[in-house]
Amino acid sequence: MFKPSVTSDLAQFVAATAGRNMTKAAYVAVAIGVAMLLLLTIDPAYQAAHHWVDSVLWACLAFFAFEWVVRLRHAFQAERGWGYALSGRGLVDAAGAVAVPLALILGADPKTAWLLAAFWPLKVVPGIPGLRQLRRVLVLESGPLLSVLVIFLMVLFLASVALYFLERDVQPAGFGSVAAALWWAVATLTTTGYGDVVPITPLGRVVAAVVMICGLGVFGLWTGILATGFAAETRRDNFLKTWESVTKVPFFAALGPAAIADVTHMLRTMDLPARAMIIKKGQAGDCMYFIADGEVEVDLPGKQVRLGEGAFFGEMALLGNNLRSANITTTQVSRLLVLDLVDFRMLMARHPDLAETIDVEAKRREQENK
Repeated sequence: MFKPSVTSDLAQFVAATAGRNMTKAAYVAVAIGVAMLLLLTIDPAYQAAHHWVDSVLWACLAFFAFEWVVRLRHAFQAERGWGYALSGRGLVDAAGAVAVPLALILGADPKTAWLLAAFWPLKVVPGIPGLRQLRRVLVLESGPLLSVLVIFLMVLFLASVALYFLERDVQPAGFGSVAAALWWAVATLTTTGYGDVVPITPLGRVVAAVVMICGLGVFGLWTGILATGFAAETRRDNFLKTWESVTKVPFFAALGPAAIADVTHMLRTMDLPARAMIIKKGQAGDCMYFIADGEVEVDLPGKQVRLGEGAFFGEMALLGNNLRSANITTTQVSRLLVLDLVDFRMLMARHPDLAETIDVEAKRREQENK
């Protein structure tokens, strides 16, 4: 028997690892569970290894059930239990844990009950930043998207009525009612065009051509709205990340918020692993770097110099000598802020104090390297 303290520690460990993002173990469990679900539906494969398939499916189910109970317990301890239980994530966790056992209890065939394991891949959704970004875009652009949806439904209904009127006498099987014509309207407006039901009257074909063009326009509008929303969200996220990195660099500490915002728009972030080559000696340079986090090593003749958080390098290529004078590599995982030549000149023109500081530091390093 486990002691209460051991059980509590285990629960706390699982809760910590199964926090806001899905754990690696949960991702693996989802992948394995989906694979077993596929094998379950292939009769020869399932008959050959049904014991293994059933065992793995039950193991995955036990993992998800335990994960859900731990999250629920800690949510109630934090006085937000019902908030988690009724949230999208809580409902998905609950469905992944109880849907299959509940179906089995109610007498469903095991193969049919295990199809409810299709809820498991939904557990991956909260851990994918891009899907969270999509949710924000859908919320922010809900008005324009719903407006286009209304246009889509209007065209769909009008097209169905028009084809019913024009084709009902010559094709009663395909256009004998407005409801029957809806199938053709959906296939045509979505530009799918299955071809099983097509208008044959001249006016019917004219209407079909108009509907196809409207379909392209409607989906073009949806695509444009989503693309614009994604671009705006991406710029916002990048701006916030770069702002956070800029404020960590002492070189920019004296700048006011307006100046930091100006600098943030110009800089781009670069995340590099350890031992990554940043600059190679003899190459032409067109940018300089600021170290927001991590450390780099400068390989100079006869010595090696390490630069840490807050330092900058590569400015010599922007001040006259456009050839790199040393090899520079990261010594650990690092985040760099990159300033291109054109932006460098604009920044120096707007902030002469920064230009003076960079020039003084460049002259000091030039003297040290002689």
